[in-house]
Amino acid sequence: MKGLFLLLANLFPVWVLAGGVVALIYPPSFSWFGDQAIVWGLAVIMLGMGITLSVDDFKSVLKMPRAVAAGFVAQYSIMPFLGWAVAHALGLPAPFAVGLILVACCPGGTASNVVCFIAKANVALSVLMTMCSTFGAIVMTPLLTKWLAGAYVHVDAWGLFVSTIQVVLLPLVIGLALHHGAPKLVSAVLPIAPLISVLTITLICASIIARNAEAVRQSAALLLLGVFLLHAGGFALGYLFARLLGYDKIVCRTISIEVGMQNSGLGTVLARRHFADPLTAVPCAISATFHSVIGSFLAGFWRLRR
Repeated sequence: MKGLFLLLANLFPVWVLAGGVVALIYPPSFSWFGDQAIVWGLAVIMLGMGITLSVDDFKSVLKMPRAVAAGFVAQYSIMPFLGWAVAHALGLPAPFAVGLILVACCPGGTASNVVCFIAKANVALSVLMTMCSTFGAIVMTPLLTKWLAGAYVHVDAWGLFVSTIQVVLLPLVIGLALHHGAPKLVSAVLPIAPLISVLTITLICASIIARNAEAVRQSAALLLLGVFLLHAGGFALGYLFARLLGYDKIVCRTISIEVGMQNSGLGTVLARRHFADPLTAVPCAISATFHSVIGSFLAGFWRLRR
């Protein structure tokens, strides 16, 4: 049964892509998943990540600080400015531009750990990078979004900060406490936790697409191009950044995947909570599909190489 759960979780790109297609074709299939459900859904995902963490994980950061720091710097420099550059270059409408910049300012996604496993990259390093960028998001995501998207609309940096604490920090801390305080419960839940996270992010992204299906159809070409360029550029520049720092190919793959894959669920929640135009959340939802598909194909390619 554990193997089946893992197999279904590894099909993450398939579920997200299928959910988005169905949402476009028949919006009522996912439009019932409301804003409050999205917030709770992200909290469940973060809680699932939290129960996998331990105090020893934080100690292990000290054993490879340079690589973790490189991933952190790449995450919060390459992606935010790439999001801003793509939005400007394509002349995206304001809500789509803000949404693209917002998701670019988010931390690495938890699915990156699965993709690193498939790509035969450094999974432990991937987990540490995701953990550090997620905690860093409490400050970095609001500040960067305010700076880069403030020219399009008013950005409530303080509101973004408070929401990030609520939907990221609190579930992570609760998960960490459960890991040490209720180990039997955690060991029982762990096998199915990745699949629950995968299905939840699929619901979140599909619901956003469903509720904005008409606008997505009208701007499909430009919007899809923008999101593709963001993530394809993130994977490529992340790898190049690591190579320039002199890391071996395994670490380069890891940093590439961490940079290219964003926490689209967090971007979706922040967009729905703090921006008046509902279209702002659409690039975040589409982002989940693109980074999963690109990351999975890249992982398969790397896995076949020695």
